[in-house]
Amino acid sequence: MLVTAALTPASANETLWSLLAGGGQVVMMRHASTVSGVGDPPRFDLRDCTTQRNLSEVGRQESRRIGVAVRARAIPIGRVLSSQWCRCFETARLAFGRAELWSPLDSHFNDRARGATQTPAVRALAAERPANGNLVMVTHQVHVRAVTGIAPEPGEMVVLTPHGDGQFTVAGRLSPAALTPR
Repeated sequence: MLVTAALTPASANETLWSLLAGGGQVVMMRHASTVSGVGDPPRFDLRDCTTQRNLSEVGRQESRRIGVAVRARAIPIGRVLSSQWCRCFETARLAFGRAELWSPLDSHFNDRARGATQTPAVRALAAERPANGNLVMVTHQVHVRAVTGIAPEPGEMVVLTPHGDGQFTVAGRLSPAALTPR
């Protein structure tokens, strides 16, 4: 895996948007902003969103703005995969209108041993060019960092260019501020 320097100027953002407009990229995205806190409450249940740390109203607005920005730029979105955590699934649904749950994207914040199997599965998928549009994976900061070495802010998109040989490069990052309609 080759990681390129973070691109932040407006021209770099437009370059990333152009890359996404052509399809064939993989986007690893951290869920949008949540209510205050770190991690989930003790004894949370993945089947019950009321027991988890969820999106705040700001996070819901961020997710909707992401969707508006993606649609305004006519970015082709193929599959949208999400962690089972409600904050990820809700981010994906609000931004992209749909999501498939995929357990390798689940958080391993409280169980680092799980990362030993999850991270290679995500890396393998990130290295394969999507058949249609761009693949979006909505997950957690700990997972994006494990795969790319980048600790994204809430709602940040890390754009990966797959090489199809088990490798990918980090094309750049789109911060939440860059995810506004043009």
